[in-house]
Amino acid sequence: MLSCGIVGLPMTGKTTVFNLLTDSEADISDFFSGKTSTNKGIANIPDGRIDYLSSVFKPKKTTYAQLEVVDIAGLVRGSSSGAGVGNSFVEDIRHVDALIHVVRAFQDEDIPHVDDDINPLRDLETIDLELLFADLDFVEKRIERITTSKKKITAEQREELEVLRKIAAHLEDEKPFYQLELASEEQTLIQGYTFLTDKPMILVVNVDEEQLMEGTFPGEDQLVNFAQQRGIPLVVLSAKIEAEIAVLEADDQMEFMRDLGIQLPGVVRLAQRMYELLNLISFFTVGEDEVRAWTITRGLNAQKAAGKIHSDLERGFIRAETVGYQDFLDCGSIAATKEKGLWHLEGKTYIVQDGDILNIRFNV
Repeated sequence: MLSCGIVGLPMTGKTTVFNLLTDSEADISDFFSGKTSTNKGIANIPDGRIDYLSSVFKPKKTTYAQLEVVDIAGLVRGSSSGAGVGNSFVEDIRHVDALIHVVRAFQDEDIPHVDDDINPLRDLETIDLELLFADLDFVEKRIERITTSKKKITAEQREELEVLRKIAAHLEDEKPFYQLELASEEQTLIQGYTFLTDKPMILVVNVDEEQLMEGTFPGEDQLVNFAQQRGIPLVVLSAKIEAEIAVLEADDQMEFMRDLGIQLPGVVRLAQRMYELLNLISFFTVGEDEVRAWTITRGLNAQKAAGKIHSDLERGFIRAETVGYQDFLDCGSIAATKEKGLWHLEGKTYIVQDGDILNIRFNV
């Protein structure tokens, strides 16, 4: 299962966002309570197509596409040198597939800011720098491990050292890893390593109710420009408001959202952007027992997609029976899609499309 890690300063609403994504009840502690825990949970990816298919097939079970979410303790300026809770918790997100960076725009006198005032761009740059320093620390420790080993340094290790020193110099110039160009052979030497500053990122701006209603927040232009220049998706939401919405009945939720001018909850937009950022799509299997979304990387063929369901389906793959979701929606039933010739057979090289409904024929 692919995963996302949540980072940010303390008291930005990180854990509230985590709870909303994963339907969890992790303790929402402030910086001064000394929170040092890492939260892990599973986020369902909201999908109206699954809702509709479930209404048609009325299955015993409905399963949405899912991502793992990891929420670490808040970092502060100097975490890499031991300030605050230090950066030891950064290793908990070393191997996630993408990052969610929560920055604070909301005003609340009861929740002090660690730097005393609200400045989203400054906070963003603070955390980016701490992630960079964590990468630098990682590289320096690897260099030390090789150079201080009692064993003779191999030719491959000497080549690796050259690349590591090149990376270290780049990071020391306060440039993120993704800006470093490496030759293919250099990339091969470090292919087992992961760098925080090489991970795709979503920027989440946590606003208050007034800012949400006005449609703007302090430092908006600077933050939007920063995100656009780096190709970072930006989602604006009010974690406090969405937490209040989440505990209401469905009808009350809709009324509350209408009053606030919210068409789609920010946490839904965030979950969907997470999915898009990782270049993922969903195909569906349907029936009376279960309607389920299966997560695959865009461009996967039918045989490999079948393996996501079960290895036997990939090994014994014969054909995929399939229809596109829109065609099914237009027809209303599998039988109707067959009558119109829209239900068709595909071979193992067929590239599965987002929203395909699949039935795998196999023989093991």
